[in-house]
Amino acid sequence: MAENRTVRVPVEGGELAVEVTGGGGAPVLAVHGVSSNCRLWNWLRAEAPELALVMPDLRGRAGSHRVAGTSSIRRHAEDLVRVLDALELEVVAVCGMSMGGFVAVELATRWPERVRGLVLVDGGLPMALPAGLTPEAVPAAFAPQLERVARRWDGVEDYLAYFCRANPLLDARDPLLRDCLEHDLEDGRVLLSREAVLADATDVFFGEHRWRELATPTEFVCAEWGAGKSTPPAYSAGALEGFRAEVPALGRPRRIAGADHAATIMTRAGAAVVGAALHDVLLRVR
Repeated sequence: MAENRTVRVPVEGGELAVEVTGGGGAPVLAVHGVSSNCRLWNWLRAEAPELALVMPDLRGRAGSHRVAGTSSIRRHAEDLVRVLDALELEVVAVCGMSMGGFVAVELATRWPERVRGLVLVDGGLPMALPAGLTPEAVPAAFAPQLERVARRWDGVEDYLAYFCRANPLLDARDPLLRDCLEHDLEDGRVLLSREAVLADATDVFFGEHRWRELATPTEFVCAEWGAGKSTPPAYSAGALEGFRAEVPALGRPRRIAGADHAATIMTRAGAAVVGAALHDVLLRVR
């Protein structure tokens, strides 16, 4: 993989930590999900080392966990404009996973001149609400993520074992996964704001989003399953066809067989599909 450099970008409430790879291709802003960090993109780096990735830790997460203030999809998009400005990047492709997809859509619809193409990975378009989910029930629905914050871990092995129990299609022996989880930890604690997770998750499911305004060329990658083998996916085939009917810029979805939500990007097989989608969207906008 290309070597990283880390930069600190001032935003409202503090500084974002942003990792930048040395790939020689067109720049790609990579936006992680609600309880993840910038190392979510380890697998994409391994599969597509030629990509020049810009990978922020979003506010409230990992290297940006001390950034103060409220969190929302809109606020993350505003932060990312500051990242682009700080790195003197006028226009980029954007790849967003899960909640990061919603941030990517917000960025592309509010600042279309900054986004040349989008890849959405199991996120960014309205998700089917889990049964019984209300704004008040979000803490219960995200209990596994919140438990990661509440507990003190006896090192990365302890944390890794818990994480793989919650994400059974991931490989506990994978060094890329170990590195991703190590980036979360400091003195046995996960660097993740409980308040940010809840605010952002609530925004994903119950906020107003601008996906119908998308005019940027967009590729969509999705999982066969939701959380574990044979669970319902976040996006049904019928829902995706409906989105395509409303958004002409949206390409034909790529569903990854044998993958759940996490495995769409946290496996080499999933990341290979995402990398191919990025190359295709970049070809569409040449």
